[in-house]
Amino acid sequence: MTSQQPNGGPLTLALIGAGKAGRSLAAAAVRAGHRVVLEDVLPSRLREALDEIPTAGMPGTLITVTTVEDAVREADLAIDFVPDELESKLEIVCMVDRMAPPRTMLCIQTRAQSVTDLASCTYRADRSIGVQFAGDAVTLVRGTQTSDATVEAISGFFETLFPRVEIIEETVTSAAV
Repeated sequence: MTSQQPNGGPLTLALIGAGKAGRSLAAAAVRAGHRVVLEDVLPSRLREALDEIPTAGMPGTLITVTTVEDAVREADLAIDFVPDELESKLEIVCMVDRMAPPRTMLCIQTRAQSVTDLASCTYRADRSIGVQFAGDAVTLVRGTQTSDATVEAISGFFETLFPRVEIIEETVTSAAV
């Protein structure tokens, strides 16, 4: 998959969290022609997003919602922007897994948590991948169960938005017995 669905249409993205990083990715995705559904529990952040992200004349669309369920209902790709704390990540990963269509791929933005461990709490571990943003670069962290198709699809999407996309394997250490 490139930056489009297999049928050639734009992707529907569910961005969970309308902080600075979520708004930045939303703006880039709207410019690239995608349908963006931006979720946050704070209406003030959603108002900021609508004020900051120009949509007039852009090929994509921006919709704001206040529930994860509304955000992921039609999502091809869900990306979380919640704090990088275990409880927050587990809650979002499980909510997306429960509420999103089976086809939805999940990008877990984390530097502190194991993508493999978080993805193993879902029925879509093969469609889950870690993502780390750093300026104009994106690093995708492949979990042990992440499929080749997911890596290809997600890297293809991010290559349309960022000049540098790197793919790394997550290093999983097992406890000594």
